Amino acid sequence: MVEKVAITAGAARLVDELAEQHGPLMFHQSGGCCDGSSPMCYPRGEFRVSDADVYLGDVAGTPFYISAAQYAYWRHTHLTVDVVPGRGGGFSVEAPTGFRFLIRSRVFTDAEAEELEREPVRTGPAG
Repeated sequence: MVEKVAITAGAARLVDELAEQHGPLMFHQSGGCCDGSSPMCYPRGEFRVSDADVYLGDVAGTPFYISAAQYAYWRHTHLTVDVVPGRGGGFSVEAPTGFRFLIRSRVFTDAEAEELEREPVRTGPAG
């Protein structure tokens, strides 16, 4: 299977710190207007995942979802969760830390794209 989402070491450290405070977490990439390029990090269970969301994989032991509509645009793109100084999205758990998550991306290689065409898209909750 092609890796669709990854995380930098710095972002993984922040996820670990946040999980100590909030328990298990999850990421969701909605593509909305305000924080649309920032993945939102929630305590697991506080954001309802449905068949309108695509499960991309786990990063730092944390499931990562993207809205199906956003996935339609980004399906050709590998995502990497990173962290930079700044204020996080209003509902994202890193907001008060002085850091924010963001997405870095690259287009899949031709070989990865061919393999992805053969893989099913997983919607709804992971598990």
